Amino acid sequence: MKLEGRTAIVTGAGAGLGRAFAAELAGHGARVLCADVNGDTAEATAADLRARHGQDAAIAMAADVSHADEVAAMVERAISTFGHLDILVNNAGITRPAMTHKMTEENWDHIVDVNQKGTFLCVRAVIPHMKERGYGRIISTSSIVGLYGNFGQTNYVATKAAVIGMTRVWARELGPKGITANAVAPGFIATEMVKAMPEKILNTFTERTPVRRLGEPEDIAYAYLMLASEEASFINGVVLSVDGGLVT
Repeated sequence: MKLEGRTAIVTGAGAGLGRAFAAELAGHGARVLCADVNGDTAEATAADLRARHGQDAAIAMAADVSHADEVAAMVERAISTFGHLDILVNNAGITRPAMTHKMTEENWDHIVDVNQKGTFLCVRAVIPHMKERGYGRIISTSSIVGLYGNFGQTNYVATKAAVIGMTRVWARELGPKGITANAVAPGFIATEMVKAMPEKILNTFTERTPVRRLGEPEDIAYAYLMLASEEASFINGVVLSVDGGLVT
């Protein structure tokens, strides 16, 4: 699954899963625009990729995916730098847990703006360019909670379920144009944020996962690599659970 000559945008690339996705794509030959609402962390990811894979491997850009003008600028930057765009990884996302009866409208709106509207805005922006080339890979990060729900996450679960629904629409709309759209639903992954949780909670996550370990960011990144490849041309509209068997 080589990606030489391919170009990609990874949102939320400043840390965690997004950084792992960007690294995997660049490691297999793609040139990557690393986007994040925090421009410093985006640049740190891009600098690391350039150090490992050459000066053409990556560029960075600060972008808030909930703002259409910033998304448009991000896509134009990728195209003006790389000449074309082949892969979009919708990974930018946030969470603000609260029980439903205590959840504020501001809390709800912020999560929806970033996780759901942001994903839509990114896809809308890349479609004309991918259609013109007759090729594209759109991969969006959902979650296992988008499949089965979770306490205290009405807002987050709603957006991750929406990502699944939108992905299935895009698969139908864009498949005839040579563009595939798929989603990945990660399980409990050992990101820095998760590893900072109390040991008791981490043990609970491990016990609930049949393979008896937390996933590593690279476990999810391998799934993105496969879906981004030319070999995945007949995989379209799929929600791929990468969760150690947690949801069966």
